[in-house]
Amino acid sequence: MVDKEYQIIANNFDLAGRASSDIKRTLKELNINPGIIKKVCASSYEAEINVVIHSVGGYATFHIDEDEIVLDFYDDGPGIFDIELAMLEGYTTANSIANSNGFGAGMGLSNIKRSADKLEIESDEFGTHLRATFFLRGNQHEDF
Repeated sequence: MVDKEYQIIANNFDLAGRASSDIKRTLKELNINPGIIKKVCASSYEAEINVVIHSVGGYATFHIDEDEIVLDFYDDGPGIFDIELAMLEGYTTANSIANSNGFGAGMGLSNIKRSADKLEIESDEFGTHLRATFFLRGNQHEDF
């Protein structure tokens, strides 16, 4: 079993992706199926970037056991006003700073939903909690 936590700093595009890189490295060390690694890392990166762009900061946790991989992302405000709308491909509330850094195309949440086996999002004006779960079916890994 592995449990890790990562701080995510708002508007810090230089450190964006740091958590996702560590998660990828950990999954490779555990000999997780490359297809699952791709889905987990894509989702992790999208969620991490969303915290950088849309919040005043937050953190992520990464959990893996013999059955599943769970990514939890928590951020502080302002929250997602309309989750259903935010799930639409192309919908974005990204600012010009995010756009100038190449982010904010409005694909993050829909990409996470497509990759994860289960996606849960709770949000209010104080912040957002996103949980993406990936099931480890059959003999997907060797050393666990």
